[in-house]
Order: sequence, then C-alpha cells, then structure tokens
Amino acid sequence: MIREEILAMSMDDLRKHLQEKEDELTNLRFQKALQQLESPHTIRTTRREIAQIKTLLKEYELGRREERNE
Repeated sequence: MIREEILAMSMDDLRKHLQEKEDELTNLRFQKALQQLESPHTIRTTRREIAQIKTLLKEYELGRREERNE
C-alpha cells in the first residue's frame, strides 16, 4: 500500500488495517518457519506498513496530525 493511501484513511480504517497487517505478518512468519514462503521480501514490506500505520496513529494521538472527516 502506498503511503498516500494510508494518509487518506480515517483512524478507524487505520486500526482495522493495522490488525489485518499484523495478522498477515503472523501468517507470513508461519510460512517462513514451514519453508513455504515464496517471497521473503513480503515480510519486510508488511513490517514497514505496520510501522507507518502505527506512526500515523501516534501522530493523531499526540495531536500532530488532524483527523480527516470524510
């Protein structure tokens, strides 16, 4: 997912997407342990997306970013 797409999400959407990405990361780690993972790069990109989402949520919490009401 592109950063601009993440920036356009509401806080509720961000929380849902964060949960989905954390679940996806867990599944990817299981696949890696079972040597069924085709592309190890997906773990890295998923971790980065999780970090970006957590950063945005923290910025909203601290008041550094205003939530968009769409």
